[in-house]
Amino acid sequence: MIWGALSLVLSLAMLALGLAALAIFASSGPGEPGARLTASFLSGLFLSLAALGLLWGCVHLWSAFALYRGREWSRAVGVLLGILNLLLVPFGTALGAYALWVLTRSHARPTVAAPDG
Repeated sequence: MIWGALSLVLSLAMLALGLAALAIFASSGPGEPGARLTASFLSGLFLSLAALGLLWGCVHLWSAFALYRGREWSRAVGVLLGILNLLLVPFGTALGAYALWVLTRSHARPTVAAPDG
């Protein structure tokens, strides 16, 4: 849950940077082609990263709430997210390794697969 919330906060910061780059693009005149090109490139980059980060954070929160509720499929989604997090050095690697360690232990299986009640 914490990793998903951090992803959402960082994505909102990226969104603010993208909107600031759009404001620079809108305020630059036609005689400043370098500033317009740079601002348009950066706004596209920041807004794309913000969209990916928002999606990444929402998927993590969705998976965390499903694990909390004991959904059968949530363990598989958590393991998949843990594997993908291994690529995000250094914090994602540590968190992904911990998630894999917790979700693949045999005593965690009955807890996660408990029926809704």
